[in-house]
Amino acid sequence: MTTDMGNVQVTLGTEHFREANEKVRAALAEHDVIELRNVFAQRYLGCALPAGKRLEIYGTPGNDMACYLDGGVIEVFGNAQDQIGNTMNGGEVVVHGRCGDAAGYAMRGGRIFVRDDSGWRCGIHMKQFEETCPTLVIGGDAGSFLGEYMAGGIIVLLGHAGDYLATGMHGGVIYLRFPLSDDAVAEGLVQSSVDARDAEIIDELLGVYWAHFQDELDASFSWDASSFYKLTPATASPYAGMYAG
Repeated sequence: MTTDMGNVQVTLGTEHFREANEKVRAALAEHDVIELRNVFAQRYLGCALPAGKRLEIYGTPGNDMACYLDGGVIEVFGNAQDQIGNTMNGGEVVVHGRCGDAAGYAMRGGRIFVRDDSGWRCGIHMKQFEETCPTLVIGGDAGSFLGEYMAGGIIVLLGHAGDYLATGMHGGVIYLRFPLSDDAVAEGLVQSSVDARDAEIIDELLGVYWAHFQDELDASFSWDASSFYKLTPATASPYAGMYAG
């Protein structure tokens, strides 16, 4: 079925998530850009959305929005619930608000930008293969266990981290605007100043963050990428001694 570059408005209201997703899929078969209005916690919106497709969501999408996202773009004008970007492969998610727990769970590619705070266990099990690098940018504070069991990818945190940051982390990097105290850095991890390459990465990602949210941020918002810190595993297998002699 051919598609066009126009957009169409779809109203969900209190529809059950199955009916809501059937309506969205039918609209996406005809249009590349869908504007969803009156979204009330329907789950799985934008699941496996492919490249060239875009959802603009007004309201609060339910759990697992953008799960398995496969190159499409989803922008939420409001808050999002749990597990956005679950196991996503590529594409972009933009949230003009905060998100719940487990954002980016096991994500394998693509980018998530959250304007405000996030819940617990965001970035858990993120993983990277060669040049496919998942990225999560959180503009506010993060709940506990950010980056838990992280195996690859990038997290940028502009606010403060909750407890148990990067528990079990064995790959990837977390860039922190506010460094941890020495006693808060878990065994098996290293906190250090960023280098020139790190600063380039941070600058590029925060430039995109600014482009998405500049009209909603305080006029004084700015950043100095060179002043960030990074959290990385101490070795390629920092926890090997816990499981083998």
